[in-house]
Amino acid sequence: MAMPNLSEQAASARQYQNNRMVHADFDQAPFTIAWEVTRACAYACVHCRADAMHHRDPSELSTEEAFVLIDRLADFGNSPILIFTGGDPMMRRDLTELIAYASQKGLRCSLTPTATALPTKERLEQVRDAGIRRIALSLDAPRPEVHDEFRKVPGSWQRTMDILHRAHDAGLSVQINTTVAKHNVDILDEMVPFIQEVGAVQWSVFFLVPTGRAMLEQMITAEQHENLFNWLYELSQNAPFDIKGTAAPMYRRVAIERRKAEAGDTPVTFQGAGFQYADGLNRPTKGVNDGNGFLFISHIGEIQPSGFLPLTAGMVREDDVVDVYRNHKIFTDLRDYSKLKGTCRTCQYVDVCGGQRGRAYGVTGDYMESDPACVLVANAK
Repeated sequence: MAMPNLSEQAASARQYQNNRMVHADFDQAPFTIAWEVTRACAYACVHCRADAMHHRDPSELSTEEAFVLIDRLADFGNSPILIFTGGDPMMRRDLTELIAYASQKGLRCSLTPTATALPTKERLEQVRDAGIRRIALSLDAPRPEVHDEFRKVPGSWQRTMDILHRAHDAGLSVQINTTVAKHNVDILDEMVPFIQEVGAVQWSVFFLVPTGRAMLEQMITAEQHENLFNWLYELSQNAPFDIKGTAAPMYRRVAIERRKAEAGDTPVTFQGAGFQYADGLNRPTKGVNDGNGFLFISHIGEIQPSGFLPLTAGMVREDDVVDVYRNHKIFTDLRDYSKLKGTCRTCQYVDVCGGQRGRAYGVTGDYMESDPACVLVANAK
């Protein structure tokens, strides 16, 4: 299928966005907070952002320190989504206690465990009762041998499927995360039946960012990104689950162009096209990006724009996380798109995209540079 002529349609994009979209204010509060409660994990995944280790770090935030952090996160005032992640968050013995406390404070909690023996039926019911709204597990290929090789754990594919079924049976909302790289880019269409089988409400497609153990050589080309964005858009029109492009804000530009081409001047909403989702999390229409609607807390309390952009702006033991997010130069620069460089700065879609800042940093060493995974950036060279 031929892709739409982006240059011919780009001129009216900004006016269209302003007329049709409701923008969220991320200057004061993030929409999503990912908290790496531990870096301990039994896996050794090829692409691991965290470069996880097998044992817990003695410098991790204590339970008491975690409560103080949760109190302050609640002070953002907008009931952000709080993702308990890792490593493997289930390796923290106080996990259920932390989830319950965060839920009581009004945070919307989700969990991303590793596919080990730890997510038993009993523990899944415990985290559900503590307040988890969703559980997300990684399924990176439709074939066990491809997934297991990527995760470096034999049997991990089947264990993942078992846990997803178990979570669904426990009444948890289920999400599948898939990291796209060279190992699976040509077989992603085979994933759809498995996503449906486990009753997943969302497929979050992560586009690899070269950080941690993830290497630049694993990343697919800008043209492959573009082709996948168009395929995901088409899939989203009829799929019984939501589709979210993660670390790929360019997907939103593709969704705009495709919907505009289909609807003309007819007002449209963007459900299922990278904008609004039927998952009950009340996502904003404005694009969440590193440090711009997104906040990351590391296992030792580092305050960072995201796990894919590991630049430390403060430490929760010493600094006020709310003040850091709102006022630290790293964060304010990331929210000021006039400071972007190259094609990203002049792009008509900068307000809803802005490029993936972690990828720009991982490839160029400058987090304000253009995102090399975007076909508009590649074609401008």
